[in-house]
Amino acid sequence: MKSVQNKENSKRFYALKRLIDFSISLVGLIVLAPIILLVIFLVWLNIGWPIFYIQQRPGRYGYIFKIVKFRTMTKAIDSYGIQMSDQMRTTKITRFLRKTSLDELPEFFNVLKGDMSLVGPRPLLIKYLPYFTEREKKRYEVKPGITGLAQINGRHLLTWDERLELDVKYVENLSIWMDIKILVVTIFYVLRQKDVLAVSSETIPDFDNYRKNQLIKNSFEN
Repeated sequence: MKSVQNKENSKRFYALKRLIDFSISLVGLIVLAPIILLVIFLVWLNIGWPIFYIQQRPGRYGYIFKIVKFRTMTKAIDSYGIQMSDQMRTTKITRFLRKTSLDELPEFFNVLKGDMSLVGPRPLLIKYLPYFTEREKKRYEVKPGITGLAQINGRHLLTWDERLELDVKYVENLSIWMDIKILVVTIFYVLRQKDVLAVSSETIPDFDNYRKNQLIKNSFEN
């Protein structure tokens, strides 16, 4: 009987969460339409076509979807034809878009479609999938989000272990009130540009490399 009740509560939670996601995203796209058009113009003027950056990411239960963002990096290569570093491929304007999270606005379309939620663990790269622990894989029990618990508790200043632990804690303590709190705090953080690095890859290693280095370190210690 308790199991049936839990299932019903879960259904109601996800139905309400989906309604909130759809409503806020739709209103957000309408209200922010002038800003979105301005960003489209700025990206086109600054780094040209394409305007959008589209990449496959794993969603809930590992379902692969295409995330949409504004493109913030050029295709610059060095004299040897090798792609330059992320820092070298950004501009003053695109770094501003990243710092203010304006590059994330197209993800509202992902939320409308149902691939993402407003709140949840950030969608990571497909290549990272083999490197999660069993506990960390719990992050894929919910839809990925535009913002999440890690984004209001340090964001780019966190280690991978800290970020993933916060993702799991979010999944283990799901509630509409927590989602609302995260959304409100996120707005405050975005306005203050708190804990945001314009080019995070310069200071934060890719997760697969991070885990490989951990394994090497542990093997030497043991």
